[in-house]
Order: sequence, then structure tokens, then C-alpha cells
Amino acid sequence: MALLDNHYLTVETESPSYPVAVTEQPVEKGINLIDHVQAQARTLALSGIIAGPDAAKVRAYILSVKDKGQVIKYVGRNAFTGLITAFDTTHDYAHANGMTFTMELREVRVATTAYAETLPPPVKAQVVPIVNSGTKQTKSNKKAGGSKKKSGSGKKEKEKPPKVTFKAGSKWGGS
Repeated sequence: MALLDNHYLTVETESPSYPVAVTEQPVEKGINLIDHVQAQARTLALSGIIAGPDAAKVRAYILSVKDKGQVIKYVGRNAFTGLITAFDTTHDYAHANGMTFTMELREVRVATTAYAETLPPPVKAQVVPIVNSGTKQTKSNKKAGGSKKKSGSGKKEKEKPPKVTFKAGSKWGGS
């Protein structure tokens, strides 16, 4: 008896696989050089029988988990956590209240986000209050040697631009 997320299965064979990917470099004589080995996702092939009054419910559960891509936990002769990548059933006369099945499980690694739902409270800078800011220079209203004249109302008069004169006989000159 084996358990697949607390559902009983009668598993006849378990075939775990531990593949690796290798990179090869060809050489002139002899076998190729292998310079890198990387582990691949492990798999577990199962075959057995689903039988009993709940066989249809177990089959429906396995199909729904497979279609949703939900991570499952299998415990039999081997323990395995992963996804169901293949599930096949055979309904024949030998199993009146069940079916035979083959299934393949594949190891997965799920990434998590770095998103934080709440941000930490803002950090307040610890600043010492300014006690003495030093002596400040004030602006004076007196201008040293200004050539502009002031009127009695306190407003500055605008300097008028010089008048432009044109030569006699030019098209801009007066007649």
C-alpha cells in the first residue's frame, strides 16, 4: 500500500530515475571530454492498481491534481514530492471494482517572490536641532554709485532706448 496525498494506492512497481546532463567536447583520439555535469529533475514511474469502493474518487482526485499542476506528496517504498506529469488507466475484466494505472511523478522547484505585502515603517533620521546658525549678513537697500535715477514715488524709471537715425535717401529714412 502506498499513499498519494492520503489516498491509498496498490503500487506494484516504483522506478525512480536520477538523470544528469553532461556537456562533452570532442577530441581527436579517444573518448570525448566531459567538462560539466548538471543534475536534472528526478522522476518516479509508478504502476499498480486502484481498487475498492473509492476507486473512482481516487482517480478523479489524481486527474484534478494533475490538471491543476498541484504539488503532491507520495509515500511508498520511496518518498517523493512533485508533480504528476503522466497518468494512464486501464479498465479491464480482471478488476471489477477498480483499474490498473501507470503514473509518472516529476520533481519540481518552485520559485518564491520577493514581494513584501507590507513595507516596514519609514526610518526617521535622527537630526540634532540647530542651536546657533552663526551670523548672517543682511541686505542693504543702498546701492553704491548707481546711475539710475529714482523718482519720488519709489519706483525705478526705465531707461529709454536711443533713437535710431537713418541716412537720407535710404528706403527706411524719412522723405
